Parts: sequence; structure tokens; C-alpha cells
Amino acid sequence: MYTAKNFGSVMLAIWAALLLAGLVALALGRWSLAFVTMATLALSLVPPTLASRWSLTLPVPFLLATTLFFFASIFLGEAFDFYERLWWWDLALHGFSAIGFGLIGFLFVFMLFEGDRFAAPPSAIAFVAFCVAMTIGAVWEIFEFGMDQVFGLNMQKSGLMDTMGDLMINTVGSLIASVTGYLYLVRNAAGPLGRSLAQFIALNRRLYQKSKNRLKK
Repeated sequence: MYTAKNFGSVMLAIWAALLLAGLVALALGRWSLAFVTMATLALSLVPPTLASRWSLTLPVPFLLATTLFFFASIFLGEAFDFYERLWWWDLALHGFSAIGFGLIGFLFVFMLFEGDRFAAPPSAIAFVAFCVAMTIGAVWEIFEFGMDQVFGLNMQKSGLMDTMGDLMINTVGSLIASVTGYLYLVRNAAGPLGRSLAQFIALNRRLYQKSKNRLKK
């Protein structure tokens, strides 16, 4: 079970700021701002909640990255209109999120094989990770469409052009993540992203029993 000491001070500060901003918005009758703020806070709490439910241990950098992503995409993007102020804001977020989803996809697929890198070709595992990241990216576009239609937001901006641009960036990020997973399997190293994979596997060794000997190297 996660406690406050499991989270970095930056994450706790962001959560506290979001909660305070949401309460102030409610008090002032700023309903749209209150909704965006509380939605950001709720989504940022999903990863640690699911991790506790599924008995997973998430590295603090991963939790910080997901918190910052939701904060940047929903709170800063919508409440402070960063999507309009900075033309590259949406593209950067989609690129980084695609890399993250691709790494998650790799860890999930690798977990299905209990950490046995010989159970399937590394290229096959990397391809499935790529597909997972692309699927999540497509679902996010559906989410943006739903938010725009139901709550009157403007997450899709220019409509079709914005969606296609996001999917193209998502493809690049997904490819980076899948290549990282491939190099991690064949070379046991893939830079900072590869180290993040190794950290998660080390914290959840029971899910990757067949990789124990590899982790000891």
C-alpha cells in the first residue's frame, strides 16, 4: 500500500495545489475551472490507486511523470490555455505520452512471458508494445472528442488536422518506446529509458520470475 512517504515532494505539492485550486474555483463559482482541476487531480491519482489494487510497485519517477503529464495536458492546457499560447504544447505532450505508453505496453507484454526474453522474439514483443501505445493514443483522441462534445472544451483544436497530427507524433513516440524495449531485450541496456524498465522490473520481481538471473548481472 502506498503512503505519503512513497511519493516525492513534487507530486505531493502538485496534488495539494490542484486540490486548493479546485476548492477556490468552487467557492468562486468557476465551475469549468473547478471541473478541469478536479479531473486533473482524479486522473493523476489513478496510477497509484491501480498499483495498490494490483499489488504493483511503481517507481517514483514514473508516478511523477504521469502526474506532470495530466497536470500539463488538462490543467495547464485547458485552464490556462497553453494549447493556444504554445503551438508545440500539444505535440510535445503527445510525443512524451506515446513513449510512456509504449514502455508500459512493453512491461505488460514482458510480464505475460514472466520476464523470459527467450519466450518470444524481441521484435515481436517490441511490436506488441508499439501496438499498445498506438491503441492508447487512439483512445485518447476519442477522449478529447468526448470532452469537447460533452463539456464544450476545445481539446481537438482544428479537428481532423489536430487529430492526425497527434496520431503521427504518437507513432514516433511509440516507435521510440518499442525500439527501447527491443534494445533492452537484446543488449540488456537502452539508455535512461532502458534503466526505467529495469527499475520497474526490479521492484516487481515476482511478476518477472524468469528474469531474476538477468537482473543480478
